[in-house]
Amino acid sequence: MTAPQPPTTAEELRGAGLRVTAARVALLETVREGDHLDADTIASGVRERVGHISLQAVYEALHALTGAGLVRRIEPPGSPARFEGRVGDNHHHLVCRTCGAVFDVDCAVGHAPCLTPSDDRGFALDEAEVIYWGLCPDCSSARTA
Repeated sequence: MTAPQPPTTAEELRGAGLRVTAARVALLETVREGDHLDADTIASGVRERVGHISLQAVYEALHALTGAGLVRRIEPPGSPARFEGRVGDNHHHLVCRTCGAVFDVDCAVGHAPCLTPSDDRGFALDEAEVIYWGLCPDCSSARTA
């Protein structure tokens, strides 16, 4: 007996109710192969795979993929929106104040929401977004050198 194969990118798009296009397949694969990419970097990756695509088309596809839960958008203040393929778990981010590097960090609690506000004002909370700010090892070393 063979193990079931993971769904193809096209099957994932169909399963999310999205139309399958070469650009969307290329975009989703570019995001998943990258690391917290901005829209310009994603557009370059898609162009390498399928040729011309407008930045507007990239933004529209990112919006659709984010809405379908296939891509996650993060927006560290002072930085352009970044996109990642790690979805469906409760992880957070480390952001370097100097170079802007972004890294995933697993939640210490594990379940969402991992924080409880002092007053939830009656909200049914299901998520807390955490960004840890500091200096990455390279920037920290450069500062002390």
